[in-house]
Amino acid sequence: MPRILALDYGRKRTGIAVTDDLQIIASGLTTVDTAQLFPFLVDYFKKEDVRSVLIGEPKQMNGLPSESAPLVDAFVVQFQATFPEIPVVRVDERFTSKMAFQTMIDSGLTKKQRQNKGLVDEIAATILLQEYLSRKMI
Repeated sequence: MPRILALDYGRKRTGIAVTDDLQIIASGLTTVDTAQLFPFLVDYFKKEDVRSVLIGEPKQMNGLPSESAPLVDAFVVQFQATFPEIPVVRVDERFTSKMAFQTMIDSGLTKKQRQNKGLVDEIAATILLQEYLSRKMI
C-alpha cells in the first residue's frame, strides 16, 4: 500500500513525516532546508510509492489564514505543477508546533535538545499526519 507524506512547510525548513506501508502509524522522517525540498521530494518519490501529501494550512486562532499562508499557498501551487499525479490534502496546522514542543518536554529531552527547531518541525509534521490518520479511521 502506498504511503502518505506530511509536510510542515516553513520559510527556512520543512518537517517531513510519513506513514508506514499500511497507513496506520505516522513517523518523523526528517527535516529539510526548504531551498532543498523539491530535490529531496523528487528523490524520495522515485524510491517510495506515495499516495498523497498532506500540507499544513496555517491559520490564526479565529480560523482565518495566517501571515504565512500566501507562502504555503505558493508552495502548494508549485508542488501540484511539479507532481501533478500526487494529490495534495490541506490540513489545519494550528497548535502542531506547540504540541510538538510539549511532546519534546514530555519525552524528557533536554533544554538544548528542545532548541533544535528542525526536530520541532519534524515532530509537528508527525502530529499533523497522525491526527489525519486518526480522523480517517473513525
